[in-house]
Amino acid sequence: MSLPPAAALELNTLAGCGLAIAGYPHFRYDARGGRGSAQLGQPSGDGSWPLRFQPEGLCIPPLNWRSTRVLGLPLPPGLSISIEPEQLEGLLDPASGCLSLNFRARFHCRVGSLYRAPPLLVATELVTCEIRSQRHHCCGQPLAADGRALLVGVATIEPTGEAWLDRFLGLPDEALALLRCRFTPEAGAGFPWEPPAYRSAPGQ
Repeated sequence: MSLPPAAALELNTLAGCGLAIAGYPHFRYDARGGRGSAQLGQPSGDGSWPLRFQPEGLCIPPLNWRSTRVLGLPLPPGLSISIEPEQLEGLLDPASGCLSLNFRARFHCRVGSLYRAPPLLVATELVTCEIRSQRHHCCGQPLAADGRALLVGVATIEPTGEAWLDRFLGLPDEALALLRCRFTPEAGAGFPWEPPAYRSAPGQ
């Protein structure tokens, strides 16, 4: 007997994520432990499913010396970038496994108790397809049979208003985000799509 299709999907973030700001080297980011729950709406005429996360229910691990490396080295102790989600919603195409999610968050950078920078507002479309920008070119990966995917997006980061920080980061400029994650249906339900069995998980 087949399971009923899920009305909600659980999101878990994985290792192998990344972040880049302006011309600085890429941050390698282990986002294991992040999670959230998306409500699925009714499918539209083209078969796509809307999904929406409640921002207050989204948990994204901070970038710090435990989770993040630059040029093979961990971030300095005391330096931490926390992520405050404000929006994550979009569409799932069950035929292809492609996702398109509008993401908006504030990134809060601090150095111990000594300094707290103005938040960086990041707004982008996270997708599982190919993206190109002035600085970046990379490809996401659609949902595999086990629910894993790679979402990528580029955002323009506007100046914060703090002159030295804007000069240091060269703002305005681009930021690149790579999010490896896994979607699983709620307990007692099945996937609301049938990903092709031949589509392997990202990174395999």
